[in-house]
Amino acid sequence: MMKCKTLIWVKIIHTLIWLFFNLVLFYMAYAVIVNRINKFVWIGIGCIVMEWIVLIFFKWQCPFTIIARKYTDSTKKNFDIYIPDWLAKYNKEIYITFFVITISGLIFRI
Repeated sequence: MMKCKTLIWVKIIHTLIWLFFNLVLFYMAYAVIVNRINKFVWIGIGCIVMEWIVLIFFKWQCPFTIIARKYTDSTKKNFDIYIPDWLAKYNKEIYITFFVITISGLIFRI
């Protein structure tokens, strides 16, 4: 029972962090589209870069994925987070592409 509760908390925290980074990315895209480049865009870039450093350090795995793996043998892509399986599978590809497009727009705006 304790194992199950721990996994649920790991998934909740992981999902909240994922939502935070979604807000960061979508705010950055919005700011670029409306040409409102401010300190929050640069803070957002810093957050994303810090996330990449963490991912690189953990061999492109989120630390929460590593923790969650201790509590389940599930083979699903979303075993560690409350998002659809297809999104968990392509999460990095989708968000890296979105970030590159946003940064390209930012470079164009500067």
